[in-house]
Amino acid sequence: METLVLPTYSDVVAGAERIKGHAHHTPVLTSRTANREIGAEVFFKCENLQRMGAFKFRGAFNALSKFDERQRKTGVIAFSSGNHAQGIALSAALLGIPSTIIMPHDAPAAKKAATEEYGGNVVIYDRYSEDREAIGRALAEEHGYTMIPPYDHPDVIAGQGTAAKELLEEVGPLDALFVCLGGGGLLAGTALSTRALAPDCKLYGVEPEAGNDGQRSFRSGKIVRIDTPVTLADGAQTQQLGNYTFPIIRRDVDDIYTATDAELVDCMRFYAERMKMVVEPTGCLSFAAVRALKEQFKGQRVGVIVSGGNIDIARYAALLAG
Repeated sequence: METLVLPTYSDVVAGAERIKGHAHHTPVLTSRTANREIGAEVFFKCENLQRMGAFKFRGAFNALSKFDERQRKTGVIAFSSGNHAQGIALSAALLGIPSTIIMPHDAPAAKKAATEEYGGNVVIYDRYSEDREAIGRALAEEHGYTMIPPYDHPDVIAGQGTAAKELLEEVGPLDALFVCLGGGGLLAGTALSTRALAPDCKLYGVEPEAGNDGQRSFRSGKIVRIDTPVTLADGAQTQQLGNYTFPIIRRDVDDIYTATDAELVDCMRFYAERMKMVVEPTGCLSFAAVRALKEQFKGQRVGVIVSGGNIDIARYAALLAG
């Protein structure tokens, strides 16, 4: 069996150089209302303000920028519910690489439309009855595409780790850092940066309560696969952690928590009313856990990575009104 070579913090540093001038250096915001509610200093790394609206641009651009001439000519294929799709499509367009994206039939319309506007050739599948990876492998073999998965790839992980690198370099060491968790690309990348720059910081992943495969995997010591969870957090409707992401998370993360859909909507409302930001449900996972666990973090410096802000406006308005 092939031994996996896990990415390291040096890969994050190299990734930061590749994406420099292409990815936004997103702002770190604070809120007196949040600080008062939590009883701590809370720092929000706003990846909802990243290009294409999510952190996924970082990993996508880092991975595609390493393509050789043949790969650039034949093109990239990816599968995603939306944010990785947009990240790949936009990065490919910027680098002059053809892109094909496999998206679920129930992906948010805004994410599908944006992917197509960025130049991605969208192939639709049923996430509840079809295997997106099998579809991707078949198309890659037929056309010679290079597959870039949404999270389980060293270059993707390294690219995602640049968000935490920026956060920690800007605000200094934190006592705790909360990260949204789907397949683990953002959490694994964040772990690489956190252990290098703030080794004493407690690091937590947060996933939907309906899809706690990461929590179960972390606590059992082996990858647990589940059925596609039904949750508002469409960006975290993953079935399992990756072969690259799991060992990093298992080694470097302190624990994994969950949040309910109701808690995510409450956070969406907080971001809208108090911080004037549009944040998608998946992007609310991190702060939802901070609010639920606030008694543990009194008087501390707490980081929150806001992973994305891509949501259909009609859906967004309905959730906030509900």
